[in-house]
Amino acid sequence: MKTTIQALKGTRDFYPEDMAVRSWLYRTLAEVSESFGYQEWDAPFLEKIDLYAAKSGEELVKEQAFVFEDRGGDLITLRPELTPSLARLVAARQNELAFPLRWWSFGPFWRYERPQKGRTREFFQWNIDMIGPNSPEADAELVAVAAAFLQRAGFHPDQVQILANNRRLMDTALAELGIPREVRPGVFRLVDRRDKLAPIEWEAYAAEIGLSAEQLAGLKQTLDNPDLWQRSEEFTRFFTALDALGAREWVRYDPRIIRGLDYYTGTVFEAKEVARGGRSILGGGRYDNLVQDVGGEPVSAVGFAMGDVMLGVVLREYGLLPAGAATPAPVLVTIFDDAGLLDSYRLAAGLRAAGVRAAVYPDAVRLPKQLKYADRLGFRFVLICGPDERANGLVQVKDLANRTQAAISREQLPAYLRQFLASGPGV
Repeated sequence: MKTTIQALKGTRDFYPEDMAVRSWLYRTLAEVSESFGYQEWDAPFLEKIDLYAAKSGEELVKEQAFVFEDRGGDLITLRPELTPSLARLVAARQNELAFPLRWWSFGPFWRYERPQKGRTREFFQWNIDMIGPNSPEADAELVAVAAAFLQRAGFHPDQVQILANNRRLMDTALAELGIPREVRPGVFRLVDRRDKLAPIEWEAYAAEIGLSAEQLAGLKQTLDNPDLWQRSEEFTRFFTALDALGAREWVRYDPRIIRGLDYYTGTVFEAKEVARGGRSILGGGRYDNLVQDVGGEPVSAVGFAMGDVMLGVVLREYGLLPAGAATPAPVLVTIFDDAGLLDSYRLAAGLRAAGVRAAVYPDAVRLPKQLKYADRLGFRFVLICGPDERANGLVQVKDLANRTQAAISREQLPAYLRQFLASGPGV
């Protein structure tokens, strides 16, 4: 038997119905991002591994990045995330840019992970960042952007919550427990893994990084304290700003949110399901040192990222995915017979010139087959022009949505169709 070549493990094929969802997601992200004044940008898909080695964390660089040596001997990676690229771009033109920057992007990324439900090796990701301001209010704006998307996608606050914490607040709490500064990055990773490891494994990891039994007990109390945020003036301002932005009902404090990447410096947050296993949909936070670490001048920044794979899983389970792909053209011009083929092409060309999208069935096959095709692909109107209609300058218009039919003159046809198509010219 003939062998079919399969797609690479961890990648996805985008058939039209899948591409329709991806396109819907892009449009929605663009509308939400731009409603807050953010500009679209992008960066290369290939970067030097050195860009990530300094601040992204050892696990990402050594275990998750697709790394190869180019012909010049440099170690190159398919980008596993975008924030270091953002820092590089800002550092390259720092004196030319008008701060604050509000930038967003949506594109492909790659991580060498074990493919499973909600996780692939190739994925698309929304990144959105504000560069310049160093304030709780700026942090709150990014969280409000996330809340606006969740609402626009159809979620409710009782389904998804944005859980927020602050690394500076946690750093103070760890200092009060007598945990040395050099050990705290390891403790942050410990906190990040609390829900990912069995309790006995988590405690063993705590001992491995040097925590005493007393310090571990104090850490557990800290992680179980829902009112810890009230000790922080910064976080009090953060929640006050969320009230002003109309996003407070989407957000609550959770001391267990710490984020795994090493470059976060202040506020951190994740959007998670309230039930169904608490799956994470998006996450981010403040990173004030990254631009300096890639060669620029110190500048503050806050942002978040959201992958499309887990989002798609959660949207599907809540019944929020948009309908599958329909034809982008609402009108199908049929070919009644071979003699009318070119006339059908002229008819369709005239409609497109008048701002109505139209496709032509390419063969003069039986009309029922053309009508079945139109119904299956979701055309709204089917145009039929037989010998009698051609002789009299008419077109039979079948409305598949309302199951009606009318004979319309060619001159009136574009206006007739547009009255039924909600977005008018260009539909």
